[in-house]
Amino acid sequence: MAIEESEANSFHWLMDMLESVEVGLVVLDLDFKVEVWNGFMENHSGITASKIQGQNLFDAFPDIPEAWLTRKVDAVALLNTKAFTSWEQRPYLFRFRNTRPITGTEKYMFQNLTISPLSGTNGQVEKVCLMVYDVTEFASSKMALERANEQLAKLSMTDRLTGLLNRGTWENLVDAEFERFRRYGHATSLVMFDIDHFKPVNDTHGHLAGDEVIKHTASVTRGAIRQTDSAGRYGGEEFGIILPETDAEGARIICERIRETIEKSVVNTSVASIRYTVSIGIAQLTAEPENYMQWMQKADEALYEAKESGRNRIVVG
Repeated sequence: MAIEESEANSFHWLMDMLESVEVGLVVLDLDFKVEVWNGFMENHSGITASKIQGQNLFDAFPDIPEAWLTRKVDAVALLNTKAFTSWEQRPYLFRFRNTRPITGTEKYMFQNLTISPLSGTNGQVEKVCLMVYDVTEFASSKMALERANEQLAKLSMTDRLTGLLNRGTWENLVDAEFERFRRYGHATSLVMFDIDHFKPVNDTHGHLAGDEVIKHTASVTRGAIRQTDSAGRYGGEEFGIILPETDAEGARIICERIRETIEKSVVNTSVASIRYTVSIGIAQLTAEPENYMQWMQKADEALYEAKESGRNRIVVG
């Protein structure tokens, strides 16, 4: 009698633990009929154990990937070994809403899943146990860290004022494009340009107004180039563009679009409405330059000629 009472107490404690543990526990037979559904699953699904018991899991939750889970369970039953899936492989098995206030930005609960075989007295696997772990806080923190790292990486490559590539990143791309030309020989052009009479803009209207002019130049440049082109802020008021698969005439057409748009624009700042122009130099790459720096020098020389010959113009070097 004492033994029976002890077993009854042990069973009561076990069931109490299953109901209170912060892990989802689901026992399925091999036809995917639900046999155990603990308190965690009740709380997050809104379905009681008595209601779902005996139901097919896929009928109760049509959005569960049936083919995927069936393959997993079949492998567990056949090999009599556990299987584990992390939230990074599949964000969740059960689409439960995220109810944690700390990670309220995530719409659904992120879950890790363990599938364990349950054998009968004959040693054959008769059922499986799904253990569902709520890892939303960890997943949310990790994704936030990854987003922050991506943002930092982007910031390290771009110019803070304009959002264009910074000098170091852009120069590296010039070098890469130079090497690509040496290997494949495809037409490619380099553009260097700067804002005409920029110092008087700063001296007359102040640096904040000058910054607005620089940002406007960057915006016009972004709007004129293609997705395959790379624009960078090379210096204070100097910019560069790499134009792959583009000869000098194609580069001139793109640059004329930039020059003309800027000439016709008015930058409205808090202190004044500013009109300005740019001078542009173009260098199509040939076999003559021995390195990317010499290619940049040719574009810079064309820019210098544009400034010396009257500004607000394009010179092809």
